[in-house]
Amino acid sequence: MRTMRTGRTLVYLLLLGAVTVNYVDRVILSVAAKPVSKELGLSAPELGLLLSAFLWSYLVFVLPWGILTDRIGTKPSTVSGLALWTVATLLTGLSGGFGSIFAFRLIMGVGEASTYPAGAAVIREWIPTRERGLATTVFNAGGYAGPAIGSIVVGFLVGQFGWRSGFYFGAMIGALVLLAWIFVYKRPEQARFIREAERTKILAERGNPGGAGGSGGGNSLGALLRSRTMWGMFAAQGCAVYTVYMFLTWLPSYLQATHGLTVLKSGLYTAVPYAVAVPGTMLIGYLSDRLLRGQPAGSGRRRVIVTVTMLVSSCILVTPFVSSAPLILVLFSLSLTSIGSAVGLNIALLNDLLADPADTGRANGILMVGGNGFGVLAPIATGFVISWSGGYGMAFVVAGALLVVGAVLTMTRTRSPIAARRTVTTELVPS
Repeated sequence: MRTMRTGRTLVYLLLLGAVTVNYVDRVILSVAAKPVSKELGLSAPELGLLLSAFLWSYLVFVLPWGILTDRIGTKPSTVSGLALWTVATLLTGLSGGFGSIFAFRLIMGVGEASTYPAGAAVIREWIPTRERGLATTVFNAGGYAGPAIGSIVVGFLVGQFGWRSGFYFGAMIGALVLLAWIFVYKRPEQARFIREAERTKILAERGNPGGAGGSGGGNSLGALLRSRTMWGMFAAQGCAVYTVYMFLTWLPSYLQATHGLTVLKSGLYTAVPYAVAVPGTMLIGYLSDRLLRGQPAGSGRRRVIVTVTMLVSSCILVTPFVSSAPLILVLFSLSLTSIGSAVGLNIALLNDLLADPADTGRANGILMVGGNGFGVLAPIATGFVISWSGGYGMAFVVAGALLVVGAVLTMTRTRSPIAARRTVTTELVPS
């Protein structure tokens, strides 16, 4: 008889909720940009600084959060990060000028930087190796649920009640998710919401979870950075996340300029690929676990699936040759679903290849620096490409080419365990 998985399902929901709120809060200012600029008298350069401010602090603090997560544990890291960015979101709605909004956007980025390193460590604590693909894609699906929800709900609230209401909404749902993490989440050893059969399965099949409360102090940051596999995954993640941020920042403008859509209709069209990506990425994550059943986690066989999803997502290379808006939606839905799967499964691949699970937080911090480093450049580079080429087509060609590069890197540069020179007593469990 199959073991009940009620506890893991609850953990999936907690992870999905945290990332969804993270991304709702990211898009609030994008949706409310016009009324904010009008009320506060912001120039276009000032608005650009406000839109990008959280990305810079996120990029600076994501690796320190990973190191901190390995030291203090997953729950303190997640709760403190969630609390910080939720308060910053609330205070943004109470702000009266450029300086205060800029400061609170920076603080929001600091808090949000905790999400992925801590979430990856939660997966290591709770999820058997054979379920990591599903777990990481459910976790990462919040990055697509958030923009889908934000573009519709926040757009409605801003239109009906003013731009500040969008930030109050973000703070409210952030507070609800924060309370859930405070009162519900525990490590599986202490959790009361799971049956003993499920607890036994998790503890037997997850491997050593590492981190605070786990055994082993982990490798130094330098040891991780000397790994060729780590750098290969770093660059591949960057190639994928570049396109994620291009969609996040330029898709509405592309639809308005190229297909003549109104602001409202472009918002609805923008939500479609994100809405499709949520169940799509979960399905691909589940299928990846099924396909890898019987294979040892440390073999790195998941790289094949990451490679294939990156290659499929490069279908945006044909964007310049598609003139129909409905066909564009199909193309973008396929690409975004594949990108989301690649990003999530790359995190699972990292967990598979780590020789010492005590490195989970800091290794994922390095991976997020790679992803978001490229991501920060995407809006700027896309603007320059559009200006240089006189249209949007070449911007999608650049993004598609990077996805092909990411696929090649994944297939050729992720074939060795990460920081394997330490003596590790943890035995890799077959997935």
